[in-house]
Amino acid sequence: MSRMPRFPFDSIDVDDAAREALVPTGRLRAGINLNNPLLVTGRDDAGDPTGVSPSMAAALADVLGVDLELVGFDRPGPLADAATRDAWDIGNIGDDPARGEHIRFSRPYCEIEATYLVRSDSGIETVDELDQPGRSIVTNARAAYCLWLERNLSHAVLTQSSGHDESAAWFVEQSHDAIGGLRPRLVRDAERIPGTMVLPGSFTTITQAMGTPRSRPDAGLALLDRFVAVAIETRFVADVIDHHGAAGLSVPASE
Repeated sequence: MSRMPRFPFDSIDVDDAAREALVPTGRLRAGINLNNPLLVTGRDDAGDPTGVSPSMAAALADVLGVDLELVGFDRPGPLADAATRDAWDIGNIGDDPARGEHIRFSRPYCEIEATYLVRSDSGIETVDELDQPGRSIVTNARAAYCLWLERNLSHAVLTQSSGHDESAAWFVEQSHDAIGGLRPRLVRDAERIPGTMVLPGSFTTITQAMGTPRSRPDAGLALLDRFVAVAIETRFVADVIDHHGAAGLSVPASE
C-alpha cells in the first residue's frame, strides 16, 4: 500500500473561535458511517476504522492540533440523529437536505453515483424507466440516495430495508424491479446475483461532506469549508482515495 498522504497543514490558520466551535471537549469527536465500504475500507491493528472518511477526520484533527476520537455508527440515519445529542463534533455523512434541520455541511469532498440494479431480462434499460406505475424499488432506509428517492419518485413504490444486504435479499426473494444504491456496491451485487445488471447513468450523485451540529457557532463551519477546499485543491482527497483503493469515489471540481 502507498504511504498515507500528508495534508498541507501550513495552508490553514486556526483561530480560537474555530477551535472552540469544533472541539469544545478538547478532542475532535468524528461521527463515521461504518456501513459505507467506499468510505470505511478496513480496520487498523488497534481495530479502529480506516478509509477515506477516517483519514479526512484525522487530517482535520491534526490541523486543529487535537486528538481524534472516531465515533462509529452502523448506519447513516442514527449518525444524523446524534447531531442533537452532543455525540460528535463533526459528522462525515452525505449532505442531503433532509438532514439540514440539525446539521450544517461543508462543501462536499467526494461524490458517488447512485443508480439501480435490475434483472437482465426485465427490459429496463435506463434509470428513468423505473419511476412508472407498478414498479417496485427496494433501497436502504435513510441512506442519502433513499432520501433522494423519497423526494423525487412519483409513481414507483419504494420499499425501505434496514441495510443494503437486506435490500439485495429482498430483491431476490420478493421480486422487486430494482435495487437503488451506490454504483460500486451494486456492481458487486451484479457479480453474485445471476441474471442481473447495473443500469448506465445515475438517478443522482451522492455528495459526502463534513457536517457540524447546527447549534455550533459559525466559525466551525467556516473552518470545515476551508479545510475541504484545501484538501481538494492540493489533491489530498484524490491521493487519500487512491491510497485506500476506494474505486467509485470521485472528487468534486474546485469552486
